[in-house]
Amino acid sequence: MIIARTRVSSLLQGHARRLASTTTTKDKFKVVVVGAGSGGLAVANQIYWRFKDAGKSLNPGDIVVLDAAQYHYYQPGWTLVGAGLRPKSDFRRPLASLFPSHISHIPENVATFSPGTSSVATSSGRKIEYDALVVAAGLKINWDAIPGLSPALADPNSGVSSIYSYDVCDKVWKDIDHLQSGEALFTQPAGVIKCAGAPQKIMWMAWDRFRKTGRGFNIKVDFYTGMPSMFSVKKYSEALDALRIQRGIGAEFQHNLVSIDAGNRKATFKKADGTTVDREYTILHVTPPMGPVDFIKKSEIADATGWVAVDQRTLRHVNPNFGNIFALGDCSSLPTSKTAAAITSQAPVLTENLFSVMTTGNVSNARYDGYTSCPLLTGYGELMLAEFKYGLEPKESFARYLGDQTARRKLFYHFKKDLFPWVYWRRMVHGTWFGPSGVFRPNFS
Repeated sequence: MIIARTRVSSLLQGHARRLASTTTTKDKFKVVVVGAGSGGLAVANQIYWRFKDAGKSLNPGDIVVLDAAQYHYYQPGWTLVGAGLRPKSDFRRPLASLFPSHISHIPENVATFSPGTSSVATSSGRKIEYDALVVAAGLKINWDAIPGLSPALADPNSGVSSIYSYDVCDKVWKDIDHLQSGEALFTQPAGVIKCAGAPQKIMWMAWDRFRKTGRGFNIKVDFYTGMPSMFSVKKYSEALDALRIQRGIGAEFQHNLVSIDAGNRKATFKKADGTTVDREYTILHVTPPMGPVDFIKKSEIADATGWVAVDQRTLRHVNPNFGNIFALGDCSSLPTSKTAAAITSQAPVLTENLFSVMTTGNVSNARYDGYTSCPLLTGYGELMLAEFKYGLEPKESFARYLGDQTARRKLFYHFKKDLFPWVYWRRMVHGTWFGPSGVFRPNFS
């Protein structure tokens, strides 16, 4: 293990939020990072320090991040907002405040990729050239794919909400807290979404809130999911399904939400056989369908489904002609869950391989095993910590000390509620958190 540069990282933690982003008029960079979300900020900083630690320092401004967003969000926190545990303002920072002086920022979005000339074009038409490119552009939430959803979310009295939007995640708590009786319906679509456990996390928290406030006998809770089971990993799925049955929560599998009639409080679902079924609700929590962003989907660097086509172990592009391109996080083709926890393990691997390619022409020994984590809130004061890798095999960090992680624990609950947000803002976005390795950069030699 190689410890991160604690003196420098401490300085960053103390001052990064007060620094204005370093904008630039340059058009050629050593490393261009597309996207300033969890993956983009973490990996930009890790790349800078990796070169510096090796005595091959990049100059301030050699790394640039392209992103036009005004704010940066800690999206895993939105579940806590929906559960009434934290204000949503805790999970938003001005994006410019998160850039240290050694990372440049161009506040524009990428419109097109030109891998043949190692360049990208921004939405204003500005051409940016690179020696290496990292794509960390996230995914697209398709709100309009469900007719009736967008106007229902905008209506404060519709009973429809979602933790997948900063704008309405606090509406989730309002609906849960105010409901006295009726039907509370929670949905999850088939296919790829951010943190596939989140749709049921908020369901478990609502159920527990209803129970603790004496409303449980008057409210029916149901889970309608387009997936064939409660969770993709068999071990956790079986435990969650047993918990669902124990708590009297109804479920319908392979049922995809396809439309909402908010005026009549009716949701329509499409079943696996193509037929539809209507369900009435009093409150409805919706997880919208998601997919690749359009500017990647139509580009040369995408696979057939629209994700950046990278090797699942090295995170380098699979096309040998695009060997200076890497990707991580939600926009990548990596066959694992799209979570912030996954990014913490992906970023050090990508960093090491990019560093090796830029200094030797070849990838290093660094390999990503698909590690990801889903902290499954199952009630106030309890959480099931699911951790797994490629092949949907459990890879539990605490089992040897605490036992089977299907057990719901208060310690894990406080990890999610208190520790993880602190780590995110103080460490991860500054490139000084390395997943299960903590503050120690993995040694891949």
